[in-house]
Amino acid sequence: MTQLTVRKLHPDVIRALRVRAAQAGRSTEAEVREILTAAVANDRANEAFVSHLLAMPTAPEDDTPFPRIDGIPRDVEL
Repeated sequence: MTQLTVRKLHPDVIRALRVRAAQAGRSTEAEVREILTAAVANDRANEAFVSHLLAMPTAPEDDTPFPRIDGIPRDVEL
C-alpha cells in the first residue's frame, strides 16, 4: 500500500484524532484511514447522485423514463 505523510497539522487536530480513535477502539492511524476512506466514498456517492439527477428529463412533457400506468390512480394526501 502507498503511504501518505501529512505535515503541519495543528496539535488540537492531532489530539482530537487521538480521542476519536480511542472512542472507536482504533489506532490513530486506523481512524485517519477510516475518515479518509469515508470522505472519498461520500464524494463518489454524491457524484453518482448528481449524475443521476442531471440525466433526468427537463421537459415536463417528456415522461418517457416515467411511464404512466393507465387505470391505476395514485394516492393523494390532502
